[in-house]
Amino acid sequence: MRNLKGCQTYASVVGSIQYAVQCTRPNVAYALSVTSRYQACAGEAHWGAVKSILKYLKRTKDMFLIYGGGELILEGYSDASFQSDDDDAKSQSSFVFKLNGGVVA
Repeated sequence: MRNLKGCQTYASVVGSIQYAVQCTRPNVAYALSVTSRYQACAGEAHWGAVKSILKYLKRTKDMFLIYGGGELILEGYSDASFQSDDDDAKSQSSFVFKLNGGVVA
């Protein structure tokens, strides 16, 4: 049985990173999505991954995207498949958004 306080702390830290992703740091969204899967039973490896994300965010806090030029051009692409995985019969979907040619989500 896992330590309840440790699980709550892990969920709280993951939630804090989620806030940063939604507000200013979409570049760590994938790493966050992987770590958020283990909120119920996070182990040492999961804590290590979350700590790596936090270190990266701290190390790159002064870096940001600059969009030059005149008009902002937003492009979006998506794809989906219905029950294409024979093992678990789950559907899959994906998307990508570009702003002035640079991927932002």
